[in-house]
Amino acid sequence: MVTMKNFIQNLPKAELHLHIEGTLEPELMFLLAKKNGITIPYNSVEDVKKAYSFDSLQSFLDIYYAGASVLVDSDDFYELTMAYLRKCHDQNILHVEIFFDPQTHTSRGVAFGDVVEGIIEALGDAQKKYGISSFLIMSFLRHLSQDDAIATLKESLPYKYFIKGVGLDSSEFGNPPSKFQKVFQMAKNAGYECVAHAGEEGDASYIKEALDLLHVARIDHGVRCEEDKELIQRLKKEQIPLTVCPLSNLKLKVMQDMKEHNIKRLLEYGLMVTVNSDDPAYFGGYLNENFEAIATSLKMSKEQIKTLARNSFKASFLSEEEKICYIDRFL
Repeated sequence: MVTMKNFIQNLPKAELHLHIEGTLEPELMFLLAKKNGITIPYNSVEDVKKAYSFDSLQSFLDIYYAGASVLVDSDDFYELTMAYLRKCHDQNILHVEIFFDPQTHTSRGVAFGDVVEGIIEALGDAQKKYGISSFLIMSFLRHLSQDDAIATLKESLPYKYFIKGVGLDSSEFGNPPSKFQKVFQMAKNAGYECVAHAGEEGDASYIKEALDLLHVARIDHGVRCEEDKELIQRLKKEQIPLTVCPLSNLKLKVMQDMKEHNIKRLLEYGLMVTVNSDDPAYFGGYLNENFEAIATSLKMSKEQIKTLARNSFKASFLSEEEKICYIDRFL
């Protein structure tokens, strides 16, 4: 009999909600800090891990941005990205759509090109070595101004060939999607796909704003959609993907217990739900660990887990032909 753990391991999967800065493991953080002469407020790997006890999204972001300070040149972004892609290879992840936060780095004087070039070199090497396909999504930091986002969008245009779309992340409270309506319209006019974090801290209205004002193709998180029955029906009818991150939701106290998570209900409603790891170095698990957590806590069937894996390809920005190839061949 195949155990659930082995079943999940053997399933081909895509990951659509992953912040590359959130894959910075403590060991690599220390190596890069030493290499670049950066002082970090921790004395050991163990100290860093102890700090990974969050009571809110903001308490996590404070540590997240401190950790990102050790990323200085293109080699650092290459090493960071390759470490994640090796994990993908180990976990049978065949396609990834990776977020990066350029404003986190350009605000420290790191060149936009150094960030992108390091990441895309790693993505190219992983395609050759492991056969992992990938897209890159540039996220705007919602706690900064729309003008700052517009400047970042303009800075991205010379690298547009390498960037599939734009997203919206960082602290939701007080920063609704409507704050960024203009820059998302500019991004769409430039040919970018659009996604946005909504309905994690923010209520269901943030999801509706992301759909109606930013015209996003999918919602990152979206777990608070249950607050609005009409929204649930809309998400079902239009099959708008939700890129749910169970361990993240638990770690950031969106849910108090994994047994309370609503991902199984959302799937049973007929929504296009996917499983993702968000910031796995900080939240205690990569993609397979997220699948294992919900399978165990919610007593999900292998068929439900298989549906979630299938959805990860359906909800991607791959072409219809590529989606069919993955789904027909592997699932």
